[in-house]
Amino acid sequence: MFLQIHFLTSHHASLLNRDDAGLAKRITFGGVPRLRVSSQCQKKHWRDALIPTLPDLPFGIRSRLAFQEIAKEARRQGVADERVHSLTRLLGESVMTLASGKRGRSVFDDAGQLLLAQPILLGRPEIRYLASIVADAAKESPDEAGTRQAIEQRIKRLEKKNLLALMRQAGMPKPACGVEGALFGRFITSDILARVDAPVHVAHAFTVHALQTEMDYFTVVDDLLEEQEETGAAHVNETELGTGIFYGYVAMDLPLLVSNFTGCDRNSWRDALVSEPAVCRVIESFIRVVAQTSPGAKLGATAPHTWAELILLEVGKSMPRSLANAYLQPIGMQEGQDPMQLAVDALAAQLNRYARIYGDTGEQRWAATDREWNACKVARLSEATRAALDTIFGDVS
Repeated sequence: MFLQIHFLTSHHASLLNRDDAGLAKRITFGGVPRLRVSSQCQKKHWRDALIPTLPDLPFGIRSRLAFQEIAKEARRQGVADERVHSLTRLLGESVMTLASGKRGRSVFDDAGQLLLAQPILLGRPEIRYLASIVADAAKESPDEAGTRQAIEQRIKRLEKKNLLALMRQAGMPKPACGVEGALFGRFITSDILARVDAPVHVAHAFTVHALQTEMDYFTVVDDLLEEQEETGAAHVNETELGTGIFYGYVAMDLPLLVSNFTGCDRNSWRDALVSEPAVCRVIESFIRVVAQTSPGAKLGATAPHTWAELILLEVGKSMPRSLANAYLQPIGMQEGQDPMQLAVDALAAQLNRYARIYGDTGEQRWAATDREWNACKVARLSEATRAALDTIFGDVS
């Protein structure tokens, strides 16, 4: 079963997502250049917005300094300061050697702490569990050689069972990989840290019309030079700004999402919800975050905060499909016409087009908008979300 989220959001003059040259990201679609916001950019901002809405659930960290965080947790679990870094470093080298299948040369920061070659995502429960390996080994043996041997023995257990499986046995909090790992996955080519497949698939958002940008020339005035009656700017630069109505799309594989949260087999996902009702809250918060969170560079200069004007929710068992082809032919921007209504109409027309091709595929749909819309039921976002959750999980009131 899938939950699909489609949204239309209009952005005023802003720079939502930059490329390596500092220009607005763009893509050609239907032979016409459009503004674009990458999926990675959207997910980063959604994750940051989700955290304060779910304070009781474990999130995680994505960092090259992950094992420094494990060292802090090991210290909280009683490992002495003089031993914590050397033992955590041993843990890190062993884990990453198993993760990569070969022992590479370790990299250390100025303080001698392990610095990974690339960021990895670890959930807070995983950090606590890995720190407990160090803490338990330190308690088991007071001397360095004995502690190292104890850590190595525990690491060998990870070779036979991955980290998430051992944590489930130990009754650690769920989701062990953190909420963001359970939502967006974790790509690791090894069994020890456990690859997590992404149940939330995010498309790059793009403008439903042709590219509309201009270069913004700006200057900076030097206050002290101004007092000396110096003329001219102390700094001159320019940046690209764009405006547009963006179409965005998210598909959520619900059985996989529940499996990531609970550790259950995806075929028994409904039964697992009895013991993990927090999944409903996560989906509810996620829908609102998608509708109300704006990605954006140059926040202080453009204030690109805006909310979606249409959010379409679909729940069903058929394979998901984007409605992006509604804008394969870009909508026109003629004077006197409402471009947002044209975008809404095009989305409804694409739904009807698929219905003519495939017939009724069984999805239930709700749209949150105050625009003209006759393709499905219209409700407030909170009501549409509740109806979608009731359809997915049964009565969640």
